[in-house]
Order: sequence, then structure tokens, then C-alpha cells
Amino acid sequence: MATRTQQLAQPKPDKLRYPDRRSVYWLDKLPPERTASTTTVELTPRWSDLCKTKKFDTQVTVSPTWEVSEWALRAVPSKRLCSLAQPRAPVAGWQPDHLLPAPLSRGSQTAVASSRICQLAQPKRGQVQEGSICRPADKLLPATHWTSKASAHIELLAIPKHDHAKFEGGRSVCWPVSRAARKYVATQKLLDLSSPKERKALFEGYDPYMVSRAARSATPSPRIKELCLPLPRKCSSK
Repeated sequence: MATRTQQLAQPKPDKLRYPDRRSVYWLDKLPPERTASTTTVELTPRWSDLCKTKKFDTQVTVSPTWEVSEWALRAVPSKRLCSLAQPRAPVAGWQPDHLLPAPLSRGSQTAVASSRICQLAQPKRGQVQEGSICRPADKLLPATHWTSKASAHIELLAIPKHDHAKFEGGRSVCWPVSRAARKYVATQKLLDLSSPKERKALFEGYDPYMVSRAARSATPSPRIKELCLPLPRKCSSK
């Protein structure tokens, strides 16, 4: 018995050996074999033009400098051209750029600062390190005072919050049941609500031939009677 590999290695049968299969391409014989390699396509005039190589313009470019005509030399500009030729004035709030700093004079370079200028050039004593609050020197507090104040604030925040005066605490899990609750008799409505809902299968207990009492005693309205009548155009006149 041949194995599965040998069975798969066998070539598939050629079903075109028997030309008795009906098809939309042939009925009683195989289609003729094609001798031409490809289908011949006839190009349109537009396609022929597009297939041609693009011709480059070999005309010599005109020089950017050209002679001015005699009429242009004798032309007189109008008032409109003269107004357009004027440069645009700056806006009302425009200010010219600041000039570059002028070189210092020899007197400024050789000047000697007075004691008052040296005093004003010293930094203020109230300035502390970068990122801290700058305040006058007379209002600066010692570091020991800052430390004590911060520690007192931390101690105040560390105090746990107290419960509210009217807080009664969590209710106990077990509490006694009252005598009235133990002697209570449930009503029929409570019993109906406490019972589980009945689940019926689809169409279980359904009678398609049963007509309800409300449907038997119903009276159709004039609009329903009008809709029940056939259309006038579909009624044949006799």
C-alpha cells in the first residue's frame, strides 16, 4: 500500500483529455491554440505623439540687456505713475533703530569712582541665596527661628484629626431583632414579590388561535374602517 507521501507525489489527472465537458468557451472541441505571441495593439495618433522623444529648444536665449525704444525714451509719466514711484512712508509709530554705542571717551576711561558710587555699587545686604525670598536686612529672621517655626508647624500637622461630636461609630454586624419584626406576617403582595420569577421557554403555553376578550369586544374606529376598504383605483367598475 502506497504511503501518504507517495500518494501526494503522483501527478494530477489531465481532465482535458476527454472534451465532453460543457463550457462557455467550447462545446464539442478544445479551443484552438494561439500562434501569435501577443495581441497586436493599434496606436492612436495621440499615443504616437506621446511616444516620441521630447525636442529640446536650441534657440539662443535673449540677453537680459536690450535697447530701449525711441518711444520709451520720449514717454512722459503720468501723475499716477509718479505717485506709485514714490517710496512708501513708514507708519506713524515707527522709530528708527538704536544707534550702536559710541566709543567711550578718554575721560570716562580714566575716571575714578567716588566713595558714594562705590557704596551704591555694593549689593544689598537683604539679598540671600538664589531662589529664596529677598527682604530688608532689618526684617531678616535668624535661621534658628525658622527651624523652630517649621518644627512647630510639622508637629501641628502630625496631630490626628478627632471624630465629630455627633459621630456614632460603625454599626455592629449583629444586632437584636425587634419583637414586632419577629411577629410580623407578610402580605400576599410581599410573598409574590419575594418568589422568583418564572422563566418560560419561547412560545410555551402560547395558543395562536385564542382571541382575547378585549379583541372580541373591540369596536373599530372610522379611520380603521376607511383603511380596511380597498383603493378606489383598484376597484373594477361593473
